[in-house]
Amino acid sequence: MRDPFQIRKAAAGAAKKRKADPTDPRVYVSLEQLVLLRPQANGFSFLPHQPVHSLLTGKHGSRLRGRGLNFEEIRSYQPGDDIRSMDWKVTARTRSPHVRVYSEERDRPVLLIVDQRIHMFFGSVDKMKSVSAAELAALATWRVLSMGDRIGGLIFNDREIEYVQPRRSETTAMELLNHVVRMNCQLSSDAPSGDPSRLNAALEKASRVVSHDTLIVIISDFDGADDQTLELTTRMAEHNDLLGLHLFDPSRSAPRPAGALSLTDGQLQISADFNDARFRDKIAADYKQESEELTRTLRKLSAPLLPISTQGDVADQVRKLLGYVPATGSI
Repeated sequence: MRDPFQIRKAAAGAAKKRKADPTDPRVYVSLEQLVLLRPQANGFSFLPHQPVHSLLTGKHGSRLRGRGLNFEEIRSYQPGDDIRSMDWKVTARTRSPHVRVYSEERDRPVLLIVDQRIHMFFGSVDKMKSVSAAELAALATWRVLSMGDRIGGLIFNDREIEYVQPRRSETTAMELLNHVVRMNCQLSSDAPSGDPSRLNAALEKASRVVSHDTLIVIISDFDGADDQTLELTTRMAEHNDLLGLHLFDPSRSAPRPAGALSLTDGQLQISADFNDARFRDKIAADYKQESEELTRTLRKLSAPLLPISTQGDVADQVRKLLGYVPATGSI
């Protein structure tokens, strides 16, 4: 089911469309707004953050498979070392306990796939899905850059796809965010219906530009996901890690009574009674089914799908989902 709230919502009988306020940060983002998120880009990690010899290692499931490990040295056992790191051959030969020490790979490119299609231009509570996606992109960009890793992006809308090659530089970060802001500000309630196939077009482009050992973060509402989406993500997941950040609006997951409303996809318009509990239950059930299907699809690839609501602070949601870690932790 396509999102029935896509693009526009107005009171029943209201024929005149309202123009979105270009200065409203809930509707459109600015570059300044995304730069100001930089201090909030801490307290979360895309990767496992416990050291190899920590007693906590292995006790909690990782959101992702993590970076590879580089062997550093064999040294004498010290209190607190994980017994699983024990080198039994060296221990037997020397007759004293020794452990193998590894370090996590530090350099890893991150590619953000950021959705700014017209289908994202909707929000019933705090902000548009397109705005939440832009904020997620900014938080991820600043977090990755702060840890010294390469950040790049693939930003797309209903007409174009912009690719920014992952680099370890603020210039690259600003280029990426500038593309996000530009596409975000092009969104309009007067725009025609979007093309669901653009999601797969963006994933196809991503599959051509990534090689291996890249963390691919898809920031989207995943409108248009189908069998080809699975094929493309499967191809990328063979040599890379995938993380899906699923944007949703509370009006889909838990619609509230709101009287009669006119809904349109840009071409057709219907009147719906949101005071009808059966109608609200149908919308919630459709959303649940879509989310479960998408979760099952990505689970086949060992790729987490994390729900991000347009209601509430985006940074707080990310910290809750990805787990709080010290600001000096890994990305």
